[in-house]
Amino acid sequence: MATITKKSAAAKPASTKKPAAKKTVAKKPAAKKPAAKKPAAKKTAVKKPAAKKPAAKKPAVKKPAVKKPAAKKPAAKKPAAKKPAAKKPAAKKPAAKKTAAKKPAAKHVSKDEAFDFGGAKAMDLFEAYVQEKLPKDQGYIISSFFSENSAYSIYEIVSYSGVKAIHLTETGLLFQTNGKKLHVLVEPATYPLKATEPVSRNDRERIPKRFNELETIIAKNQTRIMIAKEPIESFASFTVLKPTGINFALVFYNLPDINENLATFFEKSLNMELKIPQSDARAASRVIAGTVEKTMSFKGEFA
Repeated sequence: MATITKKSAAAKPASTKKPAAKKTVAKKPAAKKPAAKKPAAKKTAVKKPAAKKPAAKKPAVKKPAVKKPAAKKPAAKKPAAKKPAAKKPAAKKPAAKKTAAKKPAAKHVSKDEAFDFGGAKAMDLFEAYVQEKLPKDQGYIISSFFSENSAYSIYEIVSYSGVKAIHLTETGLLFQTNGKKLHVLVEPATYPLKATEPVSRNDRERIPKRFNELETIIAKNQTRIMIAKEPIESFASFTVLKPTGINFALVFYNLPDINENLATFFEKSLNMELKIPQSDARAASRVIAGTVEKTMSFKGEFA
């Protein structure tokens, strides 16, 4: 019987301990309080819509972006306006043609740097001096003195040799040597002082000869061509004046065909410059060339 009492005593503590275990189970709801923090985490999730507000600023950023292309359009027009300005240098091309017009002036000089007058070749006297091409042993110089108001003209033909020196002066070229000078006077039909001796005329129309010292040829147009029968001589030195206006001073070399060259030159000059008929100009040129050959050639004491 004593043993049976122990079994019931052991059963009491087992039944009383079970409810005590339930108290610890009741603590589980208390663990749910930290779980309530999850909704608090949702509050931070609510901030995401707040992040959309800066996204709304993007349209505001687009406004200045729209202004930039608008500002570039007028800027692009400025370089376009420069294109007409680029056409200005193209307008300079006609100006370049003006310099091209100067080329014909160079054609007055032939390949051998001589003046070609109808087949008679001669160099400009002062150009020959600059180029040091003046003949010093023997040479001929022809100078013209044309009137500005009429066909009244004077030619001077000079022959020289044995030049010691040549100097350029204010008025012309000074030759230090002896020389001979032959005058040719062309008097138009309308000249009012035909009866006056050539030696007695004014300075621009005078030659140091009288009528009886001249051989006269009357052309078909009544122009008188008067050629000195003898040259005058200069000793020690003489001066060839620098030509002005349409006048010229030419030098001829003493070549074997010098007389033919002189005749060709005077025939063309009398005909083209002074409008003397061709046949009369030819006849006068032959008389001039014959007189030069007879009285001005380089022979004897003149050589």
